[in-house]
Amino acid sequence: MKVSYKSIQFLTLILSYTSLVSAWSPTDSYAPGPIDCPSDLQLTRSADGLSQSELSWLQGRDKITNQNLISFLKQVNMTDFDPEEYITNTASNETIRIGIAFSGGGYRAMLSGAGQLSALDNRTTNATEAGLGGLLQASTYLVGLSGGNWLVGTIAMNNFTDVQTILDEGILWDLTHSIANFGGINIFKTYDYYSSIDDDINDKENAGFKISFTDVWGRALSHQFFAGLNDTGAALTWSTLQESPVFQNFEMPFPIVVTDGRTPGSTIISGNSTIFEVNPFELGSWDPSLYQFTQVKYLGTNTTDGKPVDGKCIGGFDNAGFIMGTSSSLFNQFILQINTTSLSSAIKDIVSDILEKASEHEVDIAIYEPNPFYDTEIGSTSITNNDTLFLCDGGEDLQNIPLQPLIHPEREVDVIFAFDNSADTDQSWPNGTSIVATFERQFLPIGNGTLFPYVPDEESLRNLNLTAKPTFFGCDIQNLTSLLNSSLATSKGDIYDTPLVVYTANRPFSFWSNESTFKLSYEDWERDGMIQNGFEVASRLNNTLDPEWPACVGCAIIRRSQERLGIDQSEQCQQCFQRYCWNGQIDDSQIPPLNFTETGLTDGAEESGNRTISASSTLLSKENKFSLYQIMGIGIITFAVFAINL
Repeated sequence: MKVSYKSIQFLTLILSYTSLVSAWSPTDSYAPGPIDCPSDLQLTRSADGLSQSELSWLQGRDKITNQNLISFLKQVNMTDFDPEEYITNTASNETIRIGIAFSGGGYRAMLSGAGQLSALDNRTTNATEAGLGGLLQASTYLVGLSGGNWLVGTIAMNNFTDVQTILDEGILWDLTHSIANFGGINIFKTYDYYSSIDDDINDKENAGFKISFTDVWGRALSHQFFAGLNDTGAALTWSTLQESPVFQNFEMPFPIVVTDGRTPGSTIISGNSTIFEVNPFELGSWDPSLYQFTQVKYLGTNTTDGKPVDGKCIGGFDNAGFIMGTSSSLFNQFILQINTTSLSSAIKDIVSDILEKASEHEVDIAIYEPNPFYDTEIGSTSITNNDTLFLCDGGEDLQNIPLQPLIHPEREVDVIFAFDNSADTDQSWPNGTSIVATFERQFLPIGNGTLFPYVPDEESLRNLNLTAKPTFFGCDIQNLTSLLNSSLATSKGDIYDTPLVVYTANRPFSFWSNESTFKLSYEDWERDGMIQNGFEVASRLNNTLDPEWPACVGCAIIRRSQERLGIDQSEQCQQCFQRYCWNGQIDDSQIPPLNFTETGLTDGAEESGNRTISASSTLLSKENKFSLYQIMGIGIITFAVFAINL
């Protein structure tokens, strides 16, 4: 194997992470433990604005994104527009902020999202020429939910690594065996895997903390996402990001995890769910049902009215895998299926022991006890009067794209790039259900003054082929003023705080990417095919379907700023908006078109047939590609192995 300079650089990074791991959790293990804290520490605050920590961080990040945005807008060949003059002249009064959101949907969402993210990353080979390379570097926020958060969490918690490096080095994202049968035919590896998970949750339980299936799930995920650490992330905390040089130097977007609040036995729907976010500084919710945040570093601390009891604090509860598992707790049910597999009896004994320890609560709930919001005076008593905070998969309220953190006026996001890798249809394709749910939520009391542009219903999104290519929503601010007239939407800002949304749905170019949400193993060629297809989704097939696509993206980025300043669009941007903006048309007929080729219509290809489609590749080298016959043969073998093991 040829060792590149990048390989040496990455291995050096991993070794440095390993040497620092003891600094992350006070116990150097999965167990939380006592840490020092100020005697007058107030852990909770009202959600009446951004935290001082986030505000301070944004000041540094804005300077970086301004420069990166100038570079990006220069490379996309916008006509009649001088990026440097525009950004430099407006930066003193306002900064254009970009948010990127990746939906849930298991490994399908993670891998498709990885390809989409790589198309926005100037570190990806050919992304500048064939994609939207540099857009990631110009972005302020990066948000993930469930499978989308596996992507965001992997990138953020591995020192803001990039997808290209993950593929080149082969250390992370080894998905060749199901997470339930981690070692495959190597039963010793699988035994060690479950033994280490059992040891980890024993450590937490022996430290006096309740455990749930999410603890098991989070530790299992960590073996794939933090494989470069000698303890696979057992001591890695989410708040570690605060001390990461790449974060402190504002070199990465601000990562946010989205999860839902849920009382055991309740049903989650978008109208009554409390949406929580976890960012590097805080955990909490903007919703009136809570309207509070707490410092994530001190989760696990006994508090009364937001203050540590007896001045004693806990650290290490915010394990990175546990946070990522919380956002994807829907997958906890995989644990219950393990005893039906062909695993050895010795392994099943360990699994049974794990199940017994974690079975006190419903399978899809993560337990945060003690509740950091206990006995506080803000929000619903159903949350604040309970000594336990229950959180669950962020997609259980139908808002599978994590848009809520990006539409609060306080964050001043101008444009959101929303990547939808959901499985809304029987064939596991997205149909826009998520953005419809977010749009409707603003008219409910729990919407709390957030504003989201008009979108059509799911039938219209499908029938008008708005899922067949990227679609812009909220293109003309003057058409959104009626949103302010809603009696329930008492906005905290003005209409210009409504971001323009660039919606991009998963669809096939070089690979049928509609894999099942619960597919738990991917051969390398499948993983790489999903990622390559995601690149092509975001880049409009490597910018071949519309050579002006990068320029149109640039037009979307500057639109809100232009409207605030009263600047007219260029002719090029007007033409872009004619191609990509939803024009308000509705078509709710029940006979959908077939919209899975480059033009938006099928050419007779059956989804159940050939799993690959011919397309040019930018992310994968020729050596990593397979012929059609190789892929078919591997597919048959893979299915046989999967059937035997699971």
